[in-house]
Amino acid sequence: MNKAYKVILVAMSGVRVFNEKLFKTGLTLPGFVDRSRVIASLPSLGLLTLAAHTPENWEVIYKELDAYSNDDIVAILDEKPNIVAFSALTARINETYQLAARFRKQGITVVIGGLHASALPDEAKAHADAVVQGECEMLWEGLLKDYENKVLKNLYSSLSEPKMAFQLDDSRVPAYNLLDINNYNRLTIQTTRGCSHHCNFCAASRTISEYKKKPVELIKKELDKIFEIWEDPFIELADDNTFIDKKWSKELLKLFANYKMKWFTETDISIAYDDKLLELLAKSNCMQVLIGFESINLESLKGLDGGWKSKQFDNYSKAIDKIQSYGITVNGCFVLGFDSDTKETFRETEKFIRESKLSDVQITILTAFPCTDLYYQLKKENRLLPDYWDKCTLFDVTYIPKNFSVVELENEFQNLMTRVYSDDLVKKRKKIFKQTLLNRRKFITS
Repeated sequence: MNKAYKVILVAMSGVRVFNEKLFKTGLTLPGFVDRSRVIASLPSLGLLTLAAHTPENWEVIYKELDAYSNDDIVAILDEKPNIVAFSALTARINETYQLAARFRKQGITVVIGGLHASALPDEAKAHADAVVQGECEMLWEGLLKDYENKVLKNLYSSLSEPKMAFQLDDSRVPAYNLLDINNYNRLTIQTTRGCSHHCNFCAASRTISEYKKKPVELIKKELDKIFEIWEDPFIELADDNTFIDKKWSKELLKLFANYKMKWFTETDISIAYDDKLLELLAKSNCMQVLIGFESINLESLKGLDGGWKSKQFDNYSKAIDKIQSYGITVNGCFVLGFDSDTKETFRETEKFIRESKLSDVQITILTAFPCTDLYYQLKKENRLLPDYWDKCTLFDVTYIPKNFSVVELENEFQNLMTRVYSDDLVKKRKKIFKQTLLNRRKFITS
């Protein structure tokens, strides 16, 4: 059928580091650069999902704007879209607002969604014709119909209207067909949404959704679609914590084992306590799990999530060894800058990383994302830095630290990054990575 309308879905993609000195340091560190490239190359699963929920009378175009030029903007304008819909994280929201102003000046209707707009819809409304707050699947078709009828509202919310919360049982296969697969080294699927843990700094999908699991038969449909366009895919799960429900997780892993693919996800330390789950992980060809250990400072963990992670503290090294004994590499994630952290915390973090057998590591700075518990705490204490959205990169300081000046925390982090991603440690982790994968053979062949 003829397409009466056109919408361009724009992902404000890519990784940013505001601190120029840290950015230049990062460019020289292979371990940091490699992961940054992976993140930058991931397509926006949220926008591809919206495309799948778009009515037939709308033409859909998908765009990513990382490092973009004026020609890229002109190309969007030349398409003469009815709507340009942005999805942006906090670190790129100011760029999004600037682009929105340019498109609106040309008479194009602008819609803004994503985690930042969901946290601060009133702010976003000043820069858009309509804002989507929360889960969009139940809202999108109504928004487009309102545009057609010239009654577009300035806010569409699944958070203020519980009946608009989406159930993953109704999931549609994302519109992977919109992608030029040659531009990606991995694709994303979502098997769960939300998380049962409540870390005070978390700004992931749990802020817009309670914990939900997608039916395994629907996940199969998504994998089948990916295999139609990519013979040997690498899959990254867009989950906050995949293996909360161990019974459901084992059914998921049995499904994954039927596909010739490599994959990656995020989870928590509890998988180390389930041998059957670990065996299925190995047989399903899981390449790596990212686990948020968060801190090697026990005091920093105690108030983080009601105490769950602090109870796992003594098991860190044993859990890493146990998981990797099954041939599953562990990417350990650590956050620096908690109020209990001192310069000694940085030394102890480096010591743990050096002495552990982690296959990979990720360090970040505690970040006050808007409307998280951490944000409200620091706002109440008058410790938030002014106009810091651009610094919500996970690698820049967004608040006044307790035991450091801002510059001191930046310097400590940069020095730790230089040591953690030094040539000798990167080589050591690569060796561990390869040995860990060799451990998997006995499980795959059994």
